[in-house]
Amino acid sequence: MNSSLRLRRALAMGTNPQSGDLPLLIAQLGKEPDFFVRDMLTWAITRHPVTTSYPLLVRALDNPDGRSQVLHTLSKLAHPDTWSVITAAMLHDEDIEVRTTAWRVAVAAVPDNQVDYLVAELIQELGRGDIDTQRSLSRALASLSFASRNRVAALATHARHVLALMDNPDAHDELSSDFARKLAALGPDGQD
Repeated sequence: MNSSLRLRRALAMGTNPQSGDLPLLIAQLGKEPDFFVRDMLTWAITRHPVTTSYPLLVRALDNPDGRSQVLHTLSKLAHPDTWSVITAAMLHDEDIEVRTTAWRVAVAAVPDNQVDYLVAELIQELGRGDIDTQRSLSRALASLSFASRNRVAALATHARHVLALMDNPDAHDELSSDFARKLAALGPDGQD
């Protein structure tokens, strides 16, 4: 079946949602190669009751083939338990699509008492990946700016210190004092 037919089929299933279609729609997320069809599948899934679709989507996270699209679909449901299914493994997944989608979903779903944890996990990804991946990470951290700004600033200061030492190893004492003052001003863990 070509992508146009698959798109129309997903549209029909979303226009007239039937509970029996939901497992098929979710299973197709991991198989569908066409972006527009995947997006229509997500839309069709969101037309079903969240109480039915959410647990099926959570189970579908076990399938690595569709994990990024399942995460994307979960973000559309805005279910209050979405944060609880975002794992550290997803935030650091080898698959770039899974990793960057997990960042977006996590930033949207993180409860206030878990923001520091999320910032610490995201910071581990600094410097990893191509420019698009780094841009996605930058957006995620910027979305949490109230919690991440000082920690990112501390890392930047540290990185500048390392680069300066590489450029001039003899300047160690002066750089160390300057670095220590800046780090002390930021407080423990790079926070005020």
